[in-house]
Amino acid sequence: MSGKTQKKTQRLQSVRIDDVAAEGKCLVRTEEGVIFVEGRLGGPVPAPGDVVDLRIVKQKKQYREAVVEKIHSYGPSRAEPFCPHFGTCGGCKWQHIRYDEQLRFKGQQAADHLSRIGKVQLPPVLPTLPSGATTYYRNKLEFTCADGRWITDEEIRSGTSVDKRAVGFHIPKRFDKILPIVHCFLQPDPSNAIRLAVADYAFQHGLTMYNLNTHVGFLRTVIIRTASTGQVMVNVQVGEDRPEELKGLMEMLRQTFPQITSLNYILNQKLNDSYQDQEVIPYWGKPYIEEQMDAGIGQPLTFRVGPKSFYQTNGSQAFELYKITREWAGLTGSERVYDLYTGTGTIALFVARQARQVLGIEYVESAVEDARVNASINGIQNAEFLAGDMGKILTPELFQKYGKPDVVITDPPRAGMDEAVTRNLLQAAPQRIVYVSCNTATQARDLAILDEQYEVKAVQPVDMFPHTHHVENIVKLERRS
Repeated sequence: MSGKTQKKTQRLQSVRIDDVAAEGKCLVRTEEGVIFVEGRLGGPVPAPGDVVDLRIVKQKKQYREAVVEKIHSYGPSRAEPFCPHFGTCGGCKWQHIRYDEQLRFKGQQAADHLSRIGKVQLPPVLPTLPSGATTYYRNKLEFTCADGRWITDEEIRSGTSVDKRAVGFHIPKRFDKILPIVHCFLQPDPSNAIRLAVADYAFQHGLTMYNLNTHVGFLRTVIIRTASTGQVMVNVQVGEDRPEELKGLMEMLRQTFPQITSLNYILNQKLNDSYQDQEVIPYWGKPYIEEQMDAGIGQPLTFRVGPKSFYQTNGSQAFELYKITREWAGLTGSERVYDLYTGTGTIALFVARQARQVLGIEYVESAVEDARVNASINGIQNAEFLAGDMGKILTPELFQKYGKPDVVITDPPRAGMDEAVTRNLLQAAPQRIVYVSCNTATQARDLAILDEQYEVKAVQPVDMFPHTHHVENIVKLERRS
């Protein structure tokens, strides 16, 4: 027998789930400290108020982690999941929680992060703004085509041979395993029909799919974008140069789905599926689709969305978010506005007609090109866009050239703003800052620095992604007198 002692698995029985925690996990508070709880893949999924049996899987000094082995009784926040893939697919993890409770938890998360991490004085946090649609709300989905289908326990026990090709989503924590999706409730028609048609065509014509371990295979991903205008874009990403097989697939899509207005492909022979640095080749239709948004200024704004463009994936809820952002900016027509991390200029153009001048700044050059095109097609002449590293471009020299901002709108990526950016904002000293964030933890960190000169006047969580733990949060800051 080895000299090592075998650790005994620790189990806790009939424990009540207290709350939700970061990353969609649940929380149990005990005398020995907190336990972060997750469901098991394909197994029971916990919700606040549930009484469960737990198995501890990780022991840390500050906390423990556990998985649910059995649920004895359900709590009052429970709802019936609507998707047959729930519990195995990595998306929509909060389907089993009532929507009103989801909203409450998201508001609680925003308030907790801002006060606990940022340690800033807060006004009462406004109730989380619900999404008008809680299913079929996304305008973009990316499906993976891979030779690495997730095999269920029942299929393994049956001993039958299974085709390992699949078109669907990655299994949580398994980069190389794909769950074939029968129906997805995230994106409206014709998204499901297009995905299923690609899968059927691949099976019928013997197309290989990319193996994420060996990096061999033809089909890699299918990206579908839909727009409020009814336009549809499909981008097919392949890993091998097979012109005849590609043409057959593309012709099938073009002829089967007349709704497709932009059909493109990408030959990506890198070891990962990211395509921002790859050439997108138009096959049929226009190389873009168009979104429209009524900005309350007469004629709706039109945004041109290309294969690589960033556009808020919940378009109708983005409209609500932008309205709040513009209202909190307090524009009278005389202000100089800086829109940081402007992307394709959506917020900048949304506020431009209420401002004297707007300067949008963005790291990605192609996004800035899109922003300039969007300004042109909407006839907006008081918006200018710059490309560059925010930490290097937002400097006193920039303020001297363009003038210091009266109002700053910032919508950074999940990592938040670099400290250099935050410090330079203090030097620019705008009267008002409206901070939009998809990560309240990094937003709180940045607010702790801004707190030197700015007071938080309002906090509005916005639910952009129903049935997930993610929340978008808007904070209005006013310069202290």
